[in-house]
Amino acid sequence: MDITVFLGAPGSGKGTQAKILSKGHGYKHLSTGDMLRAAIQAGTELGKKAEGVIQAGNLVPDSIMIELIQGTLAKLDSDAKVILDGFPRTVAQGEALDENRDTRVDRAVYFELPTPLLIQRLTGRRICEKCGQPFHTLFVPPKKDMTCDLCGGALLQRPDDTEEVVKRRLEVFSSQTQPLLDFFTRSGRLVKINGDVEVALLQTTLGRVLGS
Repeated sequence: MDITVFLGAPGSGKGTQAKILSKGHGYKHLSTGDMLRAAIQAGTELGKKAEGVIQAGNLVPDSIMIELIQGTLAKLDSDAKVILDGFPRTVAQGEALDENRDTRVDRAVYFELPTPLLIQRLTGRRICEKCGQPFHTLFVPPKKDMTCDLCGGALLQRPDDTEEVVKRRLEVFSSQTQPLLDFFTRSGRLVKINGDVEVALLQTTLGRVLGS
């Protein structure tokens, strides 16, 4: 099994690229958030444990996340190509994955973008209060200012997309992620790519990095 971790700040586009690769390129995109929600909805033992932790307002411990990932990977073919999105977030989590041959990460791809561009991407996001259709003030603007093209609803900015909150989120990400980048660098598994390029070029670069 070939396992790749996608790393990148909020707004870097790593989730979008993972979804593209999963649709037409044979990759299995595993988002830890999606896996947790699926386990909770299915009422599995792990799901019940995770739900109790979340309802108590705590972070899901590494032991549960590792077991969840192991169980998900065990259901895949041995030659599956996997992209992990959202885990690991810390060195301890990376080391935990490495302890099991079946979950050891083959490479970590880090999407690099300048902070001003990340702020621009995140603060420009808008969403329709009625139908949930997403827009962007620069990249996908509505035809009529602050009005949804589909249903005419008002477009809102999410509280966590304000500039003050975005800057704080990016600072937290940077401080938490650098040790993980160093961890993958030491083992020769970190690949940095420029995320500020056209989609077609980014896809070509990813294809070369992933060997597809």
